[in-house]
Amino acid sequence: MFKSLSNGTKLFFNVLMRIVAAFTASALGVIGAGAVAHIPLVKAMAVAGITSVALVVEKLARGFMDDGKLSMDEINAAFASIDSKATTAADLQVEARQTGAAITINPDGTTVKSQGTPSVTADATPVAPVESAPEATLDPNYN
Repeated sequence: MFKSLSNGTKLFFNVLMRIVAAFTASALGVIGAGAVAHIPLVKAMAVAGITSVALVVEKLARGFMDDGKLSMDEINAAFASIDSKATTAADLQVEARQTGAAITINPDGTTVKSQGTPSVTADATPVAPVESAPEATLDPNYN
């Protein structure tokens, strides 16, 4: 469909369609909430969609202001901010620290997890037992 278009035009259409998808996903997510709050359905969907589009456009604008260009990483990061199921590089770094696994991101976007050595080692020093507080007893004459 887009074979004859330049890379810039393809990128523009990609971002435009992703903005439409962000609007739709956010708008559909508030249908139930709008009904509960007695807000007209169209108004609730419009507010949610416009809010998500504004967040994406703001992040894209900030990325463009940085160096006058938008890379695919900046574009993906802007859309990941509104997609609760998206996995960012920061998410992968946190997961790697928690699991001790090395996570590699391939050029095609797939991730490979390999069990590595944990970066944090446990201290083998024994810990003194903590004395517990005496158990409270219930007074049957309490009133």
